[in-house]
Parts: sequence; C-alpha cells; structure tokens
Amino acid sequence: MFIKIALLVIFFSVIVSIGVYNRKHVTDVNSFVLGGRSVGPWLTAFSYGTSYFSAVIFIGYAGQFGWRFGLASTWIGIGNALIGSLLAWVLLGRRTRLMTQHLDTATMPQFFEKRYGGKGLRIGAAFIIFIFLIPYTASLYNGLSRLFEMAFGIDYTICIIAMGVLTCVYVVAGGYMAAAMNDFIQGIIMLIGIVAVVIAVLKSNGGFTTAISSLALVAPDEGCVIKAPGIFTSFFGPDPKTLISVIILTSLGTWGLPQMVQKFYAIKNEQAISKGTIISTFFAIVVAGGCYFLGGFGRLYSDKIALGENGSVPYDSIIPKMLENLPDLLIGIVIMLVLSASMSTLSALVMTSSSTLTLDFIKGNIVKDMSQKKQVSIIRVLIAIFILISMGIAIYQYKEGASFIAQLMGISWGALAGAFLAPFIYGLYWKKATKAATWASFIFGTGIMILNMVHPIFSSPIVCGAVAMLAGLVIVPIVSLFTQPPKAEEVDKMFACYEQTVTVQAKEALGQATVNKD
Repeated sequence: MFIKIALLVIFFSVIVSIGVYNRKHVTDVNSFVLGGRSVGPWLTAFSYGTSYFSAVIFIGYAGQFGWRFGLASTWIGIGNALIGSLLAWVLLGRRTRLMTQHLDTATMPQFFEKRYGGKGLRIGAAFIIFIFLIPYTASLYNGLSRLFEMAFGIDYTICIIAMGVLTCVYVVAGGYMAAAMNDFIQGIIMLIGIVAVVIAVLKSNGGFTTAISSLALVAPDEGCVIKAPGIFTSFFGPDPKTLISVIILTSLGTWGLPQMVQKFYAIKNEQAISKGTIISTFFAIVVAGGCYFLGGFGRLYSDKIALGENGSVPYDSIIPKMLENLPDLLIGIVIMLVLSASMSTLSALVMTSSSTLTLDFIKGNIVKDMSQKKQVSIIRVLIAIFILISMGIAIYQYKEGASFIAQLMGISWGALAGAFLAPFIYGLYWKKATKAATWASFIFGTGIMILNMVHPIFSSPIVCGAVAMLAGLVIVPIVSLFTQPPKAEEVDKMFACYEQTVTVQAKEALGQATVNKD
C-alpha cells in the first residue's frame, strides 16, 4: 500500500508543479489554447497519442474486443498506429498547420467558418462539439473504479474527484503547454506500463507459447460468427466484419475529432512534423497494439469473471481480473498508467470544449467585445465547469448503475467524426467543396448516430459510426457538385499558403546546384 500511495503522491506532485510553472507563460488566447504554435515534436506526438488512447481503450475496449476477437484484436492497435497516427500525420499534419495559421483559426469551428464561409457553420460545429464531447468526457472515468477498488479499497467517488480536481488545476493554470508537458510524462508512464503488464501477464500464463496454446483450446461461443477450433488465435478472429468496423471507427475517426486535429494547429515547424510522425506512430504501436494484444488473452481468465444475470460479459472487469495478482509495484504502475491515459484525454477534451464554446459561441454572439485576457479567463472558468459536469455524470453513473452513459463514448466519437471528418479533409485538399456539403455532413453524421441510439439500425454504435464517416466522404463531393461553388478567387487565396516558396538546406532537399552536368 505504501508503494502505491507513494507513486501516486509523486505523480500528482509533478503534474501540478508543471501546471504552476507554465502559468507565467500564458499571456493571450494563442499561448493558452495553442501554446503559441511553437510546440515541438516530442510534446506534440505524445500529446496526440495520450489524447488518443484513454482508460476507456485500456480497460473497456481492450477487454471487450479482446474477448470477442481474441488475438485478432491486435489488428485494431495496428490500424490505430498506421491509419490513426501515421496517415493522419502524413496527410493532415502539414496542411492543417499551414491552412489554420493562414486563416488565423484556433478551433475547428473557426476553420469551417473561414474555409467555407458563413457564421452558421461555426455555431453549428461548436454546438455539435459541446453536445457530444461532454458524455465522452464523463466516460473517461469508466474502468478506474475496479482498479482503485482492487488496489486501495476506497470509494470510487474519491477517485473521480481527485482525478478531476488535479486535471483542472494544471490545465487551468498552464493551458495547452502544461497539458502537453504532462502528456509527455504521462505518455512515458503509459509506454513503460503497457510493456511491463504484457510481459507480466504472459509470464503468469507460462510464457508466450504456452499462453497461445491455451487460448487456442478455448471453444467458440454463441457470439462468434465463425466457430472453427482455435478461432481466438486465428488471423482475423471469429467476426472479421465487425473487426473491420472497429478498426475504421477507432483509426479513421481521429481524423475528424477536434481534440486530435487541434494538435496539428500547435506544432512548431516542418522538422517537428517529420519527427512527430515517427514518434506518434511508434507510441501507437506500443500502447494500442499492446493494449489489444493483452486483451486478446482475456478468455484465459473466464473462470474468474462473473457473468451477468442474462449471461452478459462484464467487459470492464476483464483487464482488472488479469492484473489483480500482479506485484504491488506493478499494480502501482498500472494505476498510474490508467490515470495518465484518463487525465491526458480529459485535459484535451475540456480544453477543446471550453475554447470552442468561448471563441466560437460566446465571443461575438453573447459578448460582443472580449479582450484577450477576458477570453482566457472565460476559457479557464469553462474548463472547471466542464470537469465538474463530467465528474457529476460519472458519479451518477457509478451510484445508479446507468450503463447507457458508458456507451455514449462510441456514440460521441461516431457523431463527431461522422460530422467533421469529410468536410475537414476536403477543406484542406479540394477547392470545390461547398458550404452546403459541409452542412449535409454535419446533419447526416449526427443524425444517423442519434437515430441509431433511439431506434437501432446497426448492430452497435461502432458500426454506425464507421458508416457515418465513410458516408460523409461520399456525401461531401456529391453535394458539392450540385450546390453553389465557393468563389474561386477567395478559395485561391486560402490555398495560396501551400504555394509559398520555402528555402531549405541542401540536406533537406536536393537542388539543381547539386546536379552533375558532366
């Protein structure tokens, strides 16, 4: 117990100190929300990764999909690394940084307004972000309850309050830069933690080969589409179609999430983007790949997992059961791992929600004249309010057993990515994308997710979210071809930022002077 408490005290002391240290560097909205657009590759890459992989992934998704797909769930982590990280940085990183600075935008709603024209788009996007990020924020506390009960035997409510208050302190004090620096530390904890846990769990099951052999003997159940022997160690698992849907939602979805895309707004320069791409991809392979690989062995612990009254599997209990017999030091590291994953994502979400509500809704609509200092003050107040709301929802869920709240993460992710992904990508690459097409994507993405929640059309919010994102990529170009195009001269000015001549050293690019003319 002393070891676990000591690790937590050190962890909390460091993150609060970083928040206080960065307070003096916050002078305006740009420095508070974007870190002055001067954040280096390591901080940006780790901030991207830690915002991507929350405790919901480690406890909920790894347990659920590891149970359903076996070792094939590792493909989800690989997809997260290659599509959600590598391709996202390659295709979005440079263009997002250039275009958002050229348009002088600090949030995704501001980008939609200036790229497509029309204040309504900014307000509509801000409204969607506010509505769907709050339940996502509340879901971050899920999974912590079982770990803290296992490790400390204390009331989960205390854990919620401690996590929320400490996150609030360092984000309110130091803004984006404090969050990014803490994300770096928390990311290192996540890397060390997941590697240590995977090794420990495999060792407790007789090693890698023995664990694989034991998992191959597990018989498929009614939930498996394919019921072949050894299905949980097969290449694509017992339900390949659903597996693909999960990969699409959890990988491609990051391209349209405002809290993820905003990381590219703040990155320092070209060199930082190149390095950040490699760092972020490596981080995702280790953390996401490790989480889902670990979850793939969940069925080896089926004798320790109590099924529900109707035979339902309590997915959130699978990973904690796999960890409960580990040494105290490793349990302490796991607790810091889960706290790091939760607090880093929580800080990204409340920063996005509060800055969006302030800059895109309150400013210019409710309060006409707002100084830089006043904007920062309102953002800080809203951060505290959003964290209090998320704490209240999480405590209510814990006390009342409202399981539907936990399911809202999938709905939130699907709605946000379904609405924003297509118009954002086309806005960076295609001059002919229109305002009407953007509205069509907003309405379809959020509408189909809400409809599926009220009257299920698809088997799960995950499948629905994947459909919403892919449909948006078709809807935007089709609607754009049949609606009023944007003014060519205005769009040309926006895209002019990509055509600027930049001089670099020869080691960065080969010039004509280096050509052998003999």
